[in-house]
Amino acid sequence: MKITDIRCAIIGDNPVVRVLTDAGIDGLGQAENSKPYLKPHVLFYKKYLLGEDPTDVERCMLKIRRLGSFKPWGAAVSVIEFALWDIAGKAAGVPVYKLLGGKVRDQVRVYNGGRRQPMGGYTPEHFAANMQWMMACDEGFTIIKQGIAFHSGMPTQTENFFYGTLQSGPPHPNRGPLTEKGLRTIIACVEAMKHVAGDTVGIALDCGPGFTVPDAIRLAKALEPFNLMWLEDMLTGDYTPYVMADLYREVTRATSVPIHTGEQIYLRQNFRELIETKAVNIVGPDPADIGGIAELKWVAEYADLHGLLMAPHGTIDGVIGLAAHVHCAAALPHNYIALEYPVASPAWWYDIVEGLPNPIVQRSMIDVAAFNRPGLGIKFNVDKASKYLSEDDKGFFD
Repeated sequence: MKITDIRCAIIGDNPVVRVLTDAGIDGLGQAENSKPYLKPHVLFYKKYLLGEDPTDVERCMLKIRRLGSFKPWGAAVSVIEFALWDIAGKAAGVPVYKLLGGKVRDQVRVYNGGRRQPMGGYTPEHFAANMQWMMACDEGFTIIKQGIAFHSGMPTQTENFFYGTLQSGPPHPNRGPLTEKGLRTIIACVEAMKHVAGDTVGIALDCGPGFTVPDAIRLAKALEPFNLMWLEDMLTGDYTPYVMADLYREVTRATSVPIHTGEQIYLRQNFRELIETKAVNIVGPDPADIGGIAELKWVAEYADLHGLLMAPHGTIDGVIGLAAHVHCAAALPHNYIALEYPVASPAWWYDIVEGLPNPIVQRSMIDVAAFNRPGLGIKFNVDKASKYLSEDDKGFFD
Protein backbone atom coordinates (compact mmCIF):
# COMPACT_ATOMS: atom_id res chain seq x y z
CA MET A 1 0.00 0.00 0.00
CA LYS A 2 1.23 3.50 -0.82
CA ILE A 3 0.12 7.02 0.01
CA THR A 4 -1.16 8.70 -3.15
CA ASP A 5 -2.39 12.03 -1.77
CA ILE A 6 -2.73 14.13 1.37
CA ARG A 7 -5.56 16.64 1.45
CA CYS A 8 -6.59 19.26 3.96
CA ALA A 9 -9.91 21.09 4.20
CA ILE A 10 -11.17 23.63 6.71
CA ILE A 11 -14.56 22.38 7.90
CA GLY A 12 -16.10 24.88 10.27
CA ASP A 13 -12.80 26.14 11.61
CA ASN A 14 -11.22 22.70 12.04
CA PRO A 15 -8.39 21.66 9.70
CA VAL A 16 -9.30 18.14 8.59
CA VAL A 17 -6.75 15.82 6.99
CA ARG A 18 -7.51 13.01 4.58
CA VAL A 19 -4.72 10.64 3.56
CA LEU A 20 -5.47 8.59 0.42
CA THR A 21 -3.86 5.32 -0.70
CA ASP A 22 -3.66 3.16 -3.81
CA ALA A 23 -5.60 0.45 -1.94
CA GLY A 24 -8.72 2.61 -1.74
CA ILE A 25 -8.35 3.04 2.04
CA ASP A 26 -8.28 6.55 3.44
CA GLY A 27 -7.53 7.94 6.89
CA LEU A 28 -8.82 10.98 8.77
CA GLY A 29 -7.34 13.44 11.23
CA GLN A 30 -8.56 16.69 12.74
CA ALA A 31 -6.93 19.68 14.48
CA GLU A 32 -8.43 22.17 16.92
CA ASN A 33 -10.98 24.68 15.67
CA SER A 34 -8.70 27.44 16.97
CA LYS A 35 -6.23 26.66 14.15
CA PRO A 36 -7.91 27.26 10.77
CA TYR A 37 -4.59 28.65 9.51
CA LEU A 38 -2.91 25.21 9.53
CA LYS A 39 -3.84 24.04 6.03
CA PRO A 40 -0.55 25.06 4.34
CA HIS A 41 1.41 23.56 7.24
CA VAL A 42 -0.32 20.20 6.75
CA LEU A 43 0.28 20.25 3.01
CA PHE A 44 3.95 21.11 3.56
CA TYR A 45 4.50 17.47 4.63
CA LYS A 46 2.82 15.94 1.58
CA LYS A 47 5.98 15.68 -0.53
CA TYR A 48 7.75 13.71 2.20
CA LEU A 49 5.02 11.06 2.50
CA LEU A 50 3.85 10.38 -1.05
CA GLY A 51 4.74 6.81 -2.00
CA GLU A 52 5.25 5.68 1.61
CA ASP A 53 3.38 2.75 3.14
CA PRO A 54 0.97 4.42 5.62
CA THR A 55 0.79 1.28 7.76
CA ASP A 56 4.47 1.81 8.59
CA VAL A 57 3.34 4.62 10.87
CA GLU A 58 6.62 5.15 12.68
CA ARG A 59 8.65 5.16 9.47
CA CYS A 60 6.36 7.86 8.07
CA MET A 61 6.56 9.88 11.26
CA LEU A 62 10.33 9.77 11.30
CA LYS A 63 10.26 11.66 8.00
CA ILE A 64 8.16 14.56 9.29
CA ARG A 65 8.31 14.57 13.10
CA ARG A 66 11.45 16.69 13.44
CA LEU A 67 9.94 19.31 11.12
CA GLY A 68 7.25 20.32 13.61
CA SER A 69 7.35 22.47 16.73
CA PHE A 70 5.57 23.49 19.93
CA LYS A 71 1.88 24.38 19.88
CA PRO A 72 0.39 25.42 17.53
CA TRP A 73 2.71 24.08 14.80
CA GLY A 74 2.98 20.48 16.01
CA ALA A 75 -0.71 20.05 15.26
CA ALA A 76 -0.04 19.60 11.54
CA VAL A 77 2.22 16.61 12.26
CA SER A 78 -0.15 15.22 14.90
CA VAL A 79 -3.27 15.09 12.74
CA ILE A 80 -1.40 13.37 9.92
CA GLU A 81 -0.41 10.74 12.49
CA PHE A 82 -4.10 10.26 13.42
CA ALA A 83 -4.88 9.58 9.76
CA LEU A 84 -2.03 7.07 9.42
CA TRP A 85 -3.29 5.07 12.40
CA ASP A 86 -6.81 5.22 10.94
CA ILE A 87 -5.48 3.63 7.73
CA ALA A 88 -3.38 1.07 9.60
CA GLY A 89 -6.37 -0.06 11.64
CA LYS A 90 -8.62 -0.30 8.59
CA ALA A 91 -5.98 -2.27 6.69
CA ALA A 92 -5.56 -4.72 9.58
CA GLY A 93 -9.30 -4.88 10.25
CA VAL A 94 -8.92 -3.86 13.91
CA PRO A 95 -9.56 -0.77 16.07
CA VAL A 96 -6.56 1.50 16.53
CA TYR A 97 -6.30 0.68 20.25
CA LYS A 98 -5.42 -2.91 19.28
CA LEU A 99 -2.38 -1.59 17.40
CA LEU A 100 -1.36 0.44 20.45
CA GLY A 101 -1.16 -2.65 22.64
CA GLY A 102 -4.80 -3.38 23.31
CA LYS A 103 -7.27 -2.20 25.94
CA VAL A 104 -6.23 -1.53 29.50
CA ARG A 105 -9.76 -0.30 30.30
CA ASP A 106 -13.23 -0.77 28.80
CA GLN A 107 -14.29 2.78 29.61
CA VAL A 108 -12.28 6.00 29.61
CA ARG A 109 -13.01 8.78 32.05
CA VAL A 110 -13.35 12.32 30.74
CA TYR A 111 -13.28 15.65 32.51
CA ASN A 112 -15.00 18.88 31.55
CA GLY A 113 -12.98 21.69 30.10
CA GLY A 114 -15.18 22.67 27.18
CA ARG A 115 -18.87 22.35 28.15
CA ARG A 116 -19.40 25.93 29.28
CA GLN A 117 -21.71 28.89 29.41
CA PRO A 118 -20.57 32.53 29.55
CA MET A 119 -19.20 33.45 32.96
CA GLY A 120 -20.97 36.81 33.22
CA GLY A 121 -18.25 38.05 35.54
CA TYR A 122 -15.34 36.98 37.72
CA THR A 123 -16.59 37.28 41.28
CA PRO A 124 -17.00 34.31 43.66
CA GLU A 125 -20.72 34.35 42.90
CA HIS A 126 -20.08 34.00 39.17
CA PHE A 127 -17.68 31.09 39.69
CA ALA A 128 -20.14 29.34 42.01
CA ALA A 129 -22.99 29.68 39.51
CA ASN A 130 -20.81 28.44 36.66
CA MET A 131 -19.73 25.41 38.68
CA GLN A 132 -23.37 24.63 39.48
CA TRP A 133 -24.23 24.77 35.76
CA MET A 134 -21.34 22.47 34.78
CA MET A 135 -22.25 19.97 37.49
CA ALA A 136 -25.76 19.77 36.00
CA CYS A 137 -24.51 18.89 32.47
CA ASP A 138 -25.92 15.66 31.03
CA GLU A 139 -22.43 14.13 30.82
CA GLY A 140 -22.33 13.78 34.63
CA PHE A 141 -18.73 14.97 34.86
CA THR A 142 -16.84 13.72 37.91
CA ILE A 143 -13.96 16.15 37.28
CA ILE A 144 -14.47 19.76 36.19
CA LYS A 145 -11.72 22.18 35.15
CA GLN A 146 -12.22 25.91 35.46
CA GLY A 147 -10.10 28.69 34.04
CA ILE A 148 -8.98 31.14 36.69
CA ALA A 149 -6.35 33.85 37.32
CA PHE A 150 -4.30 34.45 34.14
CA HIS A 151 -6.30 31.81 32.23
CA SER A 152 -9.47 33.84 32.59
CA GLY A 153 -10.80 37.38 32.41
CA MET A 154 -9.61 38.12 35.93
CA PRO A 155 -6.61 40.30 34.94
CA THR A 156 -8.79 42.61 32.86
CA GLN A 157 -12.02 42.42 34.86
CA THR A 158 -10.58 42.66 38.39
CA GLU A 159 -9.22 46.07 39.31
CA ASN A 160 -5.71 46.00 40.79
CA PHE A 161 -5.35 42.26 40.10
CA PHE A 162 -1.60 42.24 39.42
CA TYR A 163 1.36 44.59 39.17
CA GLY A 164 2.05 43.97 35.48
CA THR A 165 0.92 45.95 32.45
CA LEU A 166 -2.25 44.68 30.80
CA GLN A 167 -1.66 43.20 27.35
CA SER A 168 -3.99 42.18 24.56
CA GLY A 169 -3.63 40.16 21.38
CA PRO A 170 -2.48 36.53 21.42
CA PRO A 171 -3.88 33.98 23.90
CA HIS A 172 -3.09 34.54 27.59
CA PRO A 173 -0.69 37.48 27.17
CA ASN A 174 -0.64 38.70 30.77
CA ARG A 175 2.11 37.84 33.24
CA GLY A 176 3.36 39.40 36.44
CA PRO A 177 3.29 39.50 40.26
CA LEU A 178 -0.12 39.35 41.93
CA THR A 179 -1.37 42.02 44.27
CA GLU A 180 -2.69 40.88 47.63
CA LYS A 181 -6.17 41.66 46.31
CA GLY A 182 -5.54 39.47 43.28
CA LEU A 183 -4.39 36.56 45.42
CA ARG A 184 -7.34 36.87 47.79
CA THR A 185 -9.79 37.12 44.88
CA ILE A 186 -8.54 33.84 43.39
CA ILE A 187 -8.79 32.08 46.75
CA ALA A 188 -12.31 33.39 47.35
CA CYS A 189 -13.46 32.19 43.91
CA VAL A 190 -12.03 28.71 44.51
CA GLU A 191 -13.69 28.58 47.91
CA ALA A 192 -17.03 29.47 46.30
CA MET A 193 -16.69 26.68 43.72
CA LYS A 194 -15.69 24.19 46.38
CA HIS A 195 -18.72 25.14 48.46
CA VAL A 196 -20.94 24.19 45.51
CA ALA A 197 -19.05 21.03 44.51
CA GLY A 198 -18.32 19.63 47.96
CA ASP A 199 -16.67 16.24 47.64
CA THR A 200 -18.91 15.03 44.79
CA VAL A 201 -16.87 16.55 41.94
CA GLY A 202 -13.11 16.95 41.60
CA ILE A 203 -12.07 20.52 40.77
CA ALA A 204 -9.06 21.30 38.60
CA LEU A 205 -7.88 24.84 37.88
CA ASP A 206 -6.38 26.10 34.63
CA CYS A 207 -4.29 28.96 36.00
CA GLY A 208 -2.05 30.47 33.39
CA PRO A 209 0.55 30.76 32.09
CA GLY A 210 1.53 33.97 33.84
CA PHE A 211 2.41 33.30 37.49
CA THR A 212 5.74 34.13 39.04
CA VAL A 213 7.27 31.29 41.07
CA PRO A 214 6.67 32.95 44.48
CA ASP A 215 3.02 33.65 43.66
CA ALA A 216 2.50 30.13 42.34
CA ILE A 217 3.81 28.75 45.63
CA ARG A 218 1.75 31.15 47.75
CA LEU A 219 -1.45 30.30 45.87
CA ALA A 220 -0.83 26.55 45.87
CA LYS A 221 -0.20 26.49 49.62
CA ALA A 222 -3.29 28.62 50.30
CA LEU A 223 -5.42 26.19 48.25
CA GLU A 224 -4.17 23.00 49.94
CA PRO A 225 -7.26 22.67 52.21
CA PHE A 226 -9.56 22.41 49.17
CA ASN A 227 -8.18 19.05 47.91
CA LEU A 228 -8.01 20.15 44.28
CA MET A 229 -7.32 17.71 41.44
CA TRP A 230 -4.54 19.91 40.08
CA LEU A 231 -3.26 23.41 39.27
CA GLU A 232 -2.47 23.63 35.57
CA ASP A 233 0.02 25.70 33.54
CA MET A 234 0.86 28.15 36.31
CA LEU A 235 4.25 29.22 34.95
CA THR A 236 4.27 28.21 31.30
CA GLY A 237 1.75 26.39 29.15
CA ASP A 238 -0.75 27.22 26.46
CA TYR A 239 1.12 28.68 23.44
CA THR A 240 4.43 28.88 25.33
CA PRO A 241 7.28 27.37 23.26
CA TYR A 242 9.37 26.18 26.23
CA VAL A 243 8.97 24.09 29.40
CA MET A 244 10.95 25.59 32.36
CA ALA A 245 11.05 22.32 34.29
CA ASP A 246 13.41 23.69 36.96
CA LEU A 247 10.93 26.41 37.91
CA TYR A 248 8.02 23.97 38.02
CA ARG A 249 10.03 21.75 40.33
CA GLU A 250 10.33 24.60 42.84
CA VAL A 251 6.54 24.93 42.94
CA THR A 252 5.84 21.20 43.04
CA ARG A 253 8.24 20.60 45.93
CA ALA A 254 6.64 23.41 47.95
CA THR A 255 3.03 22.17 47.98
CA SER A 256 0.81 19.12 48.34
CA VAL A 257 -1.54 20.32 45.56
CA PRO A 258 -0.79 18.34 42.35
CA ILE A 259 0.89 20.52 39.71
CA HIS A 260 0.09 19.89 36.03
CA THR A 261 1.43 21.07 32.66
CA GLY A 262 2.16 19.90 29.13
CA GLU A 263 -0.56 20.83 26.63
CA GLN A 264 1.79 22.93 24.51
CA ILE A 265 4.74 20.52 24.54
CA TYR A 266 5.73 18.86 21.27
CA LEU A 267 7.48 15.45 21.26
CA ARG A 268 8.69 13.11 23.97
CA GLN A 269 12.13 14.74 24.11
CA ASN A 270 10.62 17.94 25.47
CA PHE A 271 8.95 16.03 28.32
CA ARG A 272 12.16 14.31 29.40
CA GLU A 273 13.43 16.85 31.95
CA LEU A 274 9.93 17.50 33.27
CA ILE A 275 9.47 13.78 33.97
CA GLU A 276 12.97 12.76 35.04
CA THR A 277 13.28 15.59 37.59
CA LYS A 278 9.67 15.05 38.76
CA ALA A 279 9.08 18.74 38.16
CA VAL A 280 5.29 18.22 38.11
CA ASN A 281 2.90 15.60 39.44
CA ILE A 282 0.73 15.34 36.31
CA VAL A 283 1.55 15.72 32.63
CA GLY A 284 -1.17 16.72 30.18
CA PRO A 285 -0.07 16.54 26.55
CA ASP A 286 -2.63 17.00 23.81
CA PRO A 287 -2.52 14.20 21.20
CA ALA A 288 -3.29 16.83 18.56
CA ASP A 289 -0.20 18.85 19.54
CA ILE A 290 2.42 16.44 20.94
CA GLY A 291 2.92 14.59 17.64
CA GLY A 292 0.05 12.11 17.79
CA ILE A 293 -1.42 9.32 19.87
CA ALA A 294 1.62 7.01 19.82
CA GLU A 295 3.79 9.91 21.02
CA LEU A 296 1.37 10.57 23.87
CA LYS A 297 1.35 6.90 24.86
CA TRP A 298 5.16 6.89 25.00
CA VAL A 299 5.13 9.91 27.34
CA ALA A 300 2.40 8.33 29.51
CA GLU A 301 4.46 5.16 29.96
CA TYR A 302 7.64 7.09 30.74
CA ALA A 303 5.74 9.27 33.22
CA ASP A 304 4.34 6.14 34.86
CA LEU A 305 7.85 4.80 35.40
CA HIS A 306 8.64 7.98 37.35
CA GLY A 307 5.45 8.07 39.42
CA LEU A 308 3.76 10.86 37.47
CA LEU A 309 0.10 10.87 36.45
CA MET A 310 -1.46 11.54 33.04
CA ALA A 311 -4.46 13.79 32.23
CA PRO A 312 -4.44 14.64 28.50
CA HIS A 313 -5.59 18.01 27.18
CA GLY A 314 -8.02 18.17 24.26
CA THR A 315 -11.00 20.45 24.79
CA ILE A 316 -11.48 21.53 21.14
CA ASP A 317 -9.87 18.60 19.28
CA GLY A 318 -13.22 17.86 17.60
CA VAL A 319 -15.04 14.59 16.99
CA ILE A 320 -12.24 12.92 14.99
CA GLY A 321 -9.90 14.04 17.73
CA LEU A 322 -12.32 12.54 20.25
CA ALA A 323 -12.03 9.15 18.54
CA ALA A 324 -8.23 9.39 18.59
CA HIS A 325 -8.37 10.30 22.29
CA VAL A 326 -10.54 7.29 23.15
CA HIS A 327 -8.33 4.78 21.33
CA CYS A 328 -5.23 6.22 22.98
CA ALA A 329 -6.72 6.45 26.48
CA ALA A 330 -7.97 2.88 26.26
CA ALA A 331 -4.37 1.68 25.95
CA LEU A 332 -2.68 3.96 28.52
CA PRO A 333 -1.17 2.63 31.76
CA HIS A 334 -2.75 2.98 35.19
CA ASN A 335 -1.41 6.49 35.75
CA TYR A 336 -4.24 7.73 33.50
CA ILE A 337 -6.73 10.01 35.29
CA ALA A 338 -9.05 11.37 32.60
CA LEU A 339 -8.95 13.13 29.24
CA GLU A 340 -10.35 16.59 28.57
CA TYR A 341 -13.58 15.94 26.69
CA PRO A 342 -13.43 17.38 23.14
CA VAL A 343 -16.60 19.34 22.44
CA ALA A 344 -17.43 19.89 18.77
CA SER A 345 -18.06 23.40 17.53
CA PRO A 346 -20.26 24.16 15.65
CA ALA A 347 -22.72 21.55 16.90
CA TRP A 348 -23.49 20.38 13.33
CA TRP A 349 -20.25 18.40 13.51
CA TYR A 350 -22.24 15.71 15.33
CA ASP A 351 -24.51 15.42 12.28
CA ILE A 352 -21.80 15.05 9.62
CA VAL A 353 -19.76 12.29 11.30
CA GLU A 354 -21.07 8.74 11.68
CA GLY A 355 -20.02 6.21 14.31
CA LEU A 356 -20.28 8.32 17.46
CA PRO A 357 -22.31 6.90 20.35
CA ASN A 358 -25.41 8.77 21.49
CA PRO A 359 -24.98 9.93 24.16
CA ILE A 360 -21.21 10.05 23.90
CA VAL A 361 -20.57 10.45 27.63
CA GLN A 362 -22.51 8.81 30.46
CA ARG A 363 -21.58 9.38 34.10
CA SER A 364 -18.30 10.94 32.95
CA MET A 365 -17.30 7.80 31.01
CA ILE A 366 -17.05 6.85 27.32
CA ASP A 367 -17.42 3.18 26.33
CA VAL A 368 -14.46 2.05 24.24
CA ALA A 369 -16.72 -0.53 22.60
CA ALA A 370 -18.56 2.33 20.87
CA PHE A 371 -15.43 2.79 18.70
CA ASN A 372 -14.87 -0.92 18.18
CA ARG A 373 -14.60 -0.76 14.38
CA PRO A 374 -11.49 -0.85 12.16
CA GLY A 375 -9.36 2.26 12.36
CA LEU A 376 -10.63 5.17 14.45
CA GLY A 377 -14.14 3.82 14.04
CA ILE A 378 -15.82 6.89 12.57
CA LYS A 379 -16.41 8.29 9.09
CA PHE A 380 -17.95 11.30 7.36
CA ASN A 381 -21.45 11.38 5.99
CA VAL A 382 -20.11 12.80 2.75
CA ASP A 383 -23.42 14.20 1.52
CA LYS A 384 -23.95 16.17 4.72
CA ALA A 385 -20.31 17.17 5.20
CA SER A 386 -19.90 18.38 1.62
CA LYS A 387 -22.32 21.22 2.32
CA TYR A 388 -19.76 22.76 4.66
CA LEU A 389 -16.83 22.72 2.24
CA SER A 390 -15.56 26.02 0.86
CA GLU A 391 -15.05 26.47 -2.89
CA ASP A 392 -11.32 25.86 -2.44
CA ASP A 393 -12.00 22.52 -0.74
CA LYS A 394 -14.78 21.14 -2.97
CA GLY A 395 -12.64 18.19 -4.11
CA PHE A 396 -11.78 17.04 -0.59
CA PHE A 397 -14.05 13.96 -0.67
CA ASP A 398 -13.45 13.02 -4.33
